[in-house]
Amino acid sequence: MHAQRKVILFLGPPGSGKGTQATRLSAALGVPAISTGEMLRRECRSGSSLGKAVQSVLVTGQLVSDELINQVVGTRLSQRDCEQGCILDGYPRTVSQARFLDRLLGTLSLGGPVVFDFKVDTEQVIARLGRRRQCPECGHVFTVDPGSQGRDLVCERDGARLVLRSDDNPATIRARLNLYEEHAGELVRYYSARAYHRISASRTPEEVSAELLRNLEHPTERTIVNRPQVPVQARYRAQSV
Repeated sequence: MHAQRKVILFLGPPGSGKGTQATRLSAALGVPAISTGEMLRRECRSGSSLGKAVQSVLVTGQLVSDELINQVVGTRLSQRDCEQGCILDGYPRTVSQARFLDRLLGTLSLGGPVVFDFKVDTEQVIARLGRRRQCPECGHVFTVDPGSQGRDLVCERDGARLVLRSDDNPATIRARLNLYEEHAGELVRYYSARAYHRISASRTPEEVSAELLRNLEHPTERTIVNRPQVPVQARYRAQSV
């Protein structure tokens, strides 16, 4: 990775594959993948008063306040494993958060971010998220057979029964997508003059990963990708995402 561009941002709607690619890229580059959504869900599972407040927001599909999420991100990026960089999945989501992140990266002596904007069809997102299940114990996420509805499926890591996340029901999904679109335009304009790359996320995970790595090898080049959408392929067994 370029010495002055150690932080990688994944923009894109819920269900566009950011989590999958963050895990892949983390392994390839040796830097942590940080999901702000998962950090907040972990707080919810703790049963704390803060977790209960966050839960009441997540189930409606609304965004947690800038002040709260900025505090969570600032604390996480200050940890030692982020000294060589990180991948941020799901943050920033507003221009206010983006400005805070710029100041934070300056304080931490990290260079400006490389931004990947994941583009995917709305109906494909809804289909993807409707088939997503999570292990309540380890937090790992799976994609399941459309016909199973998650029945009798267990985590391959610890055997816990998979569950539908509270923010992955159809009504909440649409609310999250609508909210994302409200802020997406301003955020893209904020980053578009920098190291910004638009990625077609409707392709296979392998194809998307290959393109991410190609772009990181040439960080000064801005790439706009605009390829045709491809339909979601049905999966007939629980599969890690």
